[in-house]
Amino acid sequence: MRKFNITVNGKTYEVDVEEVGGTLSAPVAAPAPAAAPVSAPAPKAAAPKAAGSMGAKKVTAPMPGTVVSIKVNVGDKVESGTLVAVLEAMKMENEIFAGADGVIASVNASAGDSVNTGDVLVSIN
Repeated sequence: MRKFNITVNGKTYEVDVEEVGGTLSAPVAAPAPAAAPVSAPAPKAAAPKAAGSMGAKKVTAPMPGTVVSIKVNVGDKVESGTLVAVLEAMKMENEIFAGADGVIASVNASAGDSVNTGDVLVSIN
């Protein structure tokens, strides 16, 4: 826990903030993941595909949002920096890029899906 003093409209408040650990995905910086429930369809779709792609590099959602589009298909060859998905968060569209060269092993999300920080969007072998 960390304590901060926040002043709003001239009135000072003391707040306690708990730091939650987690990893950030590259190349987009994002806040630490919040413990939020995941919708039922997402884990069912992600689990079998992730198990089949052991050792694959995962492209994850850097923030909670809604998938606008997935720009790749299974079997597509990609290079590091290739646009793989567009994620809408806070009324802004964020482009998500591949972090490595390879072939798309699985697509774990589709347009319209709600995702949380750290959810796997695609896997690259």
